[in-house]
Amino acid sequence: MDNISRRKLRPPHFEGIGRMSQLIAVIDDEADILELVSLHLTKAGFQVEKFLDPNSFFASLRKKIPNLILLDLMLPGADGFDICKSLKRRSETQSVPIIMLTAKSDETDKVLGLELGADDYITKPFSPKELVARVKAVLRRNGGRPGEPKKISIGRLLVMDPEKHEVLVEGRRADLTSSEFNILYLLASHRGRVFTREQILDHIWGSEKIVLDRTIDVHIKNLRDGLGPAAGLIKNIRGVGYKLEE
Repeated sequence: MDNISRRKLRPPHFEGIGRMSQLIAVIDDEADILELVSLHLTKAGFQVEKFLDPNSFFASLRKKIPNLILLDLMLPGADGFDICKSLKRRSETQSVPIIMLTAKSDETDKVLGLELGADDYITKPFSPKELVARVKAVLRRNGGRPGEPKKISIGRLLVMDPEKHEVLVEGRRADLTSSEFNILYLLASHRGRVFTREQILDHIWGSEKIVLDRTIDVHIKNLRDGLGPAAGLIKNIRGVGYKLEE
């Protein structure tokens, strides 16, 4: 299938749409790309809401919160990075995974997106099949682990509740993205064990991981910032990786 480009695209014919469940919000100022992305996500069984501008999207949040946001970075009168930052500051959307869409392919932009809390970054042009696969991967890795996840406590300093997707540091809620939460849960579940960056990538992202040299370091930095007084629990083992230790 041809990659999505900035030319006018003809929507594909499809049949057999499955039951819709999870809601994906797509924000892109190019109507043809917005329509094609929406059609492929709908074909994959998702509910989709389309927005040509950020104002209409933010207005929709008063009614319902999506399960995932596809955010174009180059929007008229708005910076996608600022929108991402705003979403991660809001209590109702801070745990909603965000995939950034952009024509910018510079690694600096990718790292900045990760630093602001994005879960994935897709550059244009891209294959609709790949986009759907990345959406499913992000939702899957943010949907919890098999079995009954256990509540983790480290004295009165830190408490993790996977069912509530909540982290308390000295009794106060820590603002973490879904990726940061998952990394913390991995380290906290195996206290004292050192994980290499590659092991963390494999465990959290599996075969769909984003391979960037600084991906894990960026997430760890943000995680420490979010943990405040508990930041010292995460130790950097020089030349190896990271561990959580009291």
